[in-house]
Amino acid sequence: MTLSIPARRALFASETGEVFLLLLTISHPSIAPIYLANNTTDITSRGNVYLGCPFQVSLPDENEEQLGSQMQIQIDNVDRRIMEGIRSLPVGSPPIITAELILASAPNDVEQDFPSFTLRQVEYDALVISGSLRVEDMLNERYPQYEFTPQWFPGLFAAATNR
Repeated sequence: MTLSIPARRALFASETGEVFLLLLTISHPSIAPIYLANNTTDITSRGNVYLGCPFQVSLPDENEEQLGSQMQIQIDNVDRRIMEGIRSLPVGSPPIITAELILASAPNDVEQDFPSFTLRQVEYDALVISGSLRVEDMLNERYPQYEFTPQWFPGLFAAATNR
């Protein structure tokens, strides 16, 4: 992980005025992106306005035997646009959440970005939206995705049968 010099100074200082903020982008092809900042006020970063909205991310337990552990997220339901976006998603098509760490003094400079997570098992009430964040298990994905069969590559087999 490479951090900027101001970020390293803030981390190693006994006291600092720097504030690290976590930005979330909730995206899905069927909705406009939802931008959230774990802050009390809105933040503009790289031309996007991130809604100041408290949220908590709980890291998974350390378990060597289980890959693809899940994190839990709780977002305060402070703006109706968040819930409208989540509700309008198609069933069985989870949104992608991207997390980025920035300094409040330099909001256009991303200190660290985290892989895309899928948001699953969403529950909500009037106060909180909660769900599981999961990195998709790439180790169990089929590779290569397709086999050279007549179903996927009919042109390969048409030439062989026309001889």
